[in-house]
Amino acid sequence: MKAIAIHAHGGTEVFTEIDAETPVARPGHVIIDVRATSVNPVDTKIRKGSEGTAGLKFPAILHIDVAGIVSSVGIGVTRFKVGDEVYGCFGGIVGIPGALAEQMEADADMLALKPKTLSFGEAASLPLVAITAWEALVDKASIQPDDNVLVHGGTGGVAHIGIQLAKLLGARVSTTVSNQKKAAIARRLGADEIIFYEDESPDDYHQRITKGDGFDVVFDTLGGQVLQNSLRVAKLKGHVISTIGYDTYDLTDMHFKALRLDVVFMAISIINNVGRAHHGNILERLAALVDRGQIKTLIDSKFEFSVDGVRAAHARLESGNTIGKVIIERTN
Repeated sequence: MKAIAIHAHGGTEVFTEIDAETPVARPGHVIIDVRATSVNPVDTKIRKGSEGTAGLKFPAILHIDVAGIVSSVGIGVTRFKVGDEVYGCFGGIVGIPGALAEQMEADADMLALKPKTLSFGEAASLPLVAITAWEALVDKASIQPDDNVLVHGGTGGVAHIGIQLAKLLGARVSTTVSNQKKAAIARRLGADEIIFYEDESPDDYHQRITKGDGFDVVFDTLGGQVLQNSLRVAKLKGHVISTIGYDTYDLTDMHFKALRLDVVFMAISIINNVGRAHHGNILERLAALVDRGQIKTLIDSKFEFSVDGVRAAHARLESGNTIGKVIIERTN
């Protein structure tokens, strides 16, 4: 089969087309005829090598998000049959071939039937970001009605789902953005309060929105100084959840406010084969919400499923100008 792979870490030019071995479904797995994938920051970091080796074996077929059609099922698989349209998050890391290929093998536990109302490209935009937001806000934060919740980076991949989930759970949601265009989109997604982080300090928006009491839950999707600010604006005994914990932080605010700090790293299920079925369950529940119109996708741009398209999609995400997800979709 044809696949798009890398033979070494580097810039977008390292993507090339190769002939790869056609996968065969092992027990508990299915083969997916890949119709679409999307680009996540982790995909670009793995390509560049900034995540270490990520356990890659070259030539490496990247990309974690996938949407496509089941073409065969392994022994023991009962949830899917040939012809099912599915989506999920698997591969592209620790030596497991990913979605940049005509076909990929995936653990059936980590898949779900794709939302009926979405195209393959739209469905492929969701798995990693939605699972991450769900684990943060539903599983860890257990948001309650009327909680004051801050989601950083409102029009980003994870954050745009985070805003919608928090609203569905009954929270009052604030989010940070950089300009009026992103503010308008964040409001459409359900944000109650907009913070222009370049113009308003954490102390100022903390006072304006919470009267100095602090946010019940703060969801940091960016790390670095944003996580540091999150500790500052959380309420006494509040809860901060981050997606990026590998840095050096001053935990003084956490100590003196007795904060709870959690980290979400959804790829741990792929890497260590733990809790995989929970990810499939999240995607089942998410598909129902999408088909009821309660969760909407936010697509920045779409590229063709080709070497040039993959290179362009990675370049687009790395430009820093994206709003929502960058998708790669087959047109035939």
